[in-house]
Amino acid sequence: MGGAAGDRYLPIAEHGLIGDLRSVALVGTDGTIDWYCCPAFDSPSVFAAILDADRGGAFELATDVPARTKQFYFPDTNVLITRFFTEHGVGEVQDFMPVTGEGGGGRQRLIRRVLCVRGSLPFHARVAPRFGYGADPHTVRMGDGLTIFESASLTLSLSATVPVESDGRDVRAAFTLVEGETQVFALDRVEEEVPLLGCPHVEAEEAMTATVAFWRKWLSASRYRGRWREMVHRSALTLKLLTYAPTGAIVAAPTTSLPELIGGERNWDYRYVWVRDAAFCVYALLRLGFTGEAEAFMSFLTRHVSLRGAGPTGPLQIMYGIDGRTDLPERQLDHLEGYRGSAPVRVGNAAAGQLQLDIYGALLDSIYLYDKWGEPISSDHWVAVCALVDWVCDNWNQPDEGVWETRGGRKKFLYSRLMCWVAIERAMRMAAHRGLPADIPHWRESRDALYRQIMAQGWSDVRKAFVQHEDGDVLDAALLMMPLAKFVSPTDPKWLSTLDALTADLVSDSLVYRYDPDASPDGLRGQEGTFSICSFWYVEALVRAGRVDEARLAFEKMLTYANHLGLYAEEIGQTGEQQGNFPQAFTHLALISAAFNLDRALG
Repeated sequence: MGGAAGDRYLPIAEHGLIGDLRSVALVGTDGTIDWYCCPAFDSPSVFAAILDADRGGAFELATDVPARTKQFYFPDTNVLITRFFTEHGVGEVQDFMPVTGEGGGGRQRLIRRVLCVRGSLPFHARVAPRFGYGADPHTVRMGDGLTIFESASLTLSLSATVPVESDGRDVRAAFTLVEGETQVFALDRVEEEVPLLGCPHVEAEEAMTATVAFWRKWLSASRYRGRWREMVHRSALTLKLLTYAPTGAIVAAPTTSLPELIGGERNWDYRYVWVRDAAFCVYALLRLGFTGEAEAFMSFLTRHVSLRGAGPTGPLQIMYGIDGRTDLPERQLDHLEGYRGSAPVRVGNAAAGQLQLDIYGALLDSIYLYDKWGEPISSDHWVAVCALVDWVCDNWNQPDEGVWETRGGRKKFLYSRLMCWVAIERAMRMAAHRGLPADIPHWRESRDALYRQIMAQGWSDVRKAFVQHEDGDVLDAALLMMPLAKFVSPTDPKWLSTLDALTADLVSDSLVYRYDPDASPDGLRGQEGTFSICSFWYVEALVRAGRVDEARLAFEKMLTYANHLGLYAEEIGQTGEQQGNFPQAFTHLALISAAFNLDRALG
């Protein structure tokens, strides 16, 4: 894209995240909220300037004079501070969403406190909601110190401690603060049963104190005492923000259509729950001591992931809505130009209908881990597990779309086979450990057949490595999971040879590509960046292979690619910028796991 389009958009990484365990907002380093969906993660957006600078809607709040800015979190919390340094003084905006109880009830509110720390500063505010992804009209009414923005599906009220003016669509304010002065803006979702309220100074201060206390109390449950405490705890706080408290669901990312390549078409909606992330979530959360979150996520899986009969994609879907719904129709929002012109903007996700056999291993691994470190499995859940494993035994040997959701046709992907082996193997362990009834001879026969097939047909003599799919010579970073899933010894000569081949082909100064789209066409145009989760898997594979110094260097390098707050998107582009939806749960889960295992190896 030309300079003009680019100048209207901050880099993806130039954002911080606030939230209330039901939804989140992205706050730019310029003080603008340019992404906010209300009332839930997957609701239509109210502010979406990150996807269209003109039509998306935004909430600007900044100094009226040139300023350098710095953004940081109030320590050990998800309260975000954007500080403005000017010739005339220093000001700051404190952004947060009060958490009104883990069940997700109560008033839904976004509070912005603006204060002058030193000197004297002029500020301006502009509140320009664009409901329904910028497609729904709204009206503005003012009275009783409140401004009401009303659209067909959602009504918001704005209270401000400064006078505001409306042009019938947006609201503006201009004011000057001297040292020690504060003003407050609060945006509330209007609900029938909940009375309309302003947000005076005292109430805003009390809400901030309570929000800080909530996050600090939550984080104090962490058992992590290792070397990278700040990064690990920031990752944990971020994962908690991606949790939908009413159901225990964890979204893959809170955004849609942030491009994997500027101007490319790899733009997907990640505001859903992927079964694949399950085992990583449970592992990372239990490792840090957050048993409540792991329990809530497991109960989401057992309550909402209903095992449908053996349909074309098997008893599981690869992803679900945050309320457990299975229908996630994908459509394009053609009225939005996309981030820096990267169309299309998509909502919904058609990949929900794909066959991805690896999810069975992910789900059963998470159940196994929770059974081991959390609560023992119930008899009803065991019946469901047996049905899943029986299905895997009968269906593992078919081609599928694979872990990366490529749209280039089904193949016999090695990673899918690996995770089918995990599904059966973990269920056998649980049966033995708990003395549960199971068709062990049948399971063992399938497990061993899988092992032999991977070893025979997943190995390439040409590459001296395990490869992406049978009868091919393409490498794939997903294979870093082979030792992590305990399929192969981390010091097995075949594995060490594979690790060397992956290092030579897919690793670029500790950053790891998923695969080479030229060698393995995925049905989409354009190149992509390195995949941050794979970079952390690589660290862990090095640790387990005994190459601890290399692992530590790769991990430390990877930390330098985080944004100013310690957040990661899905990928890292050619020039080191964050790409894709942001922040990405998977990346933060893998960071926690790599840090935990690297710490243990370093002693």
